[in-house]
Amino acid sequence: MSASVLLTESINMEVGSAEPWPSDVQLFQPYEVEQILLPDNAACLAVQAFLHMASLDFTIEMRSNAEHMSPSGKLPFIRAGTFVVAEMDPIVAFVNTKGVSLTSTLDPGQKADMRAYMSLVNNVLGNAELYLSWQDEVTLSEVTSPRHGAPHPWPLGHLLTWQKKSQVTQRLGALGWGGKTLEEVYGEVETCCRALSERLDSSLYFFGSRPTELDSLVFGHVFAILTTPLPDNRLKAIVQQFGNLVSLAERVERDYFERLGGSDDSEAFERLP
Repeated sequence: MSASVLLTESINMEVGSAEPWPSDVQLFQPYEVEQILLPDNAACLAVQAFLHMASLDFTIEMRSNAEHMSPSGKLPFIRAGTFVVAEMDPIVAFVNTKGVSLTSTLDPGQKADMRAYMSLVNNVLGNAELYLSWQDEVTLSEVTSPRHGAPHPWPLGHLLTWQKKSQVTQRLGALGWGGKTLEEVYGEVETCCRALSERLDSSLYFFGSRPTELDSLVFGHVFAILTTPLPDNRLKAIVQQFGNLVSLAERVERDYFERLGGSDDSEAFERLP
């Protein structure tokens, strides 16, 4: 991202801080039933959970071309008044400009700890989900290609899927994940989940009795993994080994989604079995 774009975003954030949270905020994502893929589902659920935890109103708008509508090309993104903000970290920063924070009670050391664990989740679970969706040939053939190409007529759907696969392959290669075997990926996931499980221990949330954006991020990935059918269920089986992470997902589902069950933004929410 260029310095000019960063400067513009910074100025926009400062201007936005003078305005209250709009009453008509929309969160844009792909269609859940027939289109959304595991990595995007995890990212969208994480942002939904964060906004619910912050007690901020929003509605979900599903679009077949949501990825191409996003200013960064990544999901989800929100439209709040005149502002369009994509991906979790910028959305959290935007919310913070409104005087709303889930980390106001944390000291600097705890905030640094939280950011380190969020980086771990993004770098391991996020990359593992991309790898399985786009590098594993069975999942690519049986799940990713049909769902990614679903909104578009042939051959456009096929061409867009090929283009996306090329982008993801390049990204994973740059991050050192391109040459990993499937077993190595599962090993990385297990190590990550063990670190998260040990940090969570017997607490309700990672930093006590109140959730932070780390809890929303972990919820998004754990919930998506547990509820997304894949040809090989080993990813789900690994996560299920860590009961406190599953309990965290159940707790967030109950406290921040089920209690909103009658609202428009929760209608398509798939619950844990």
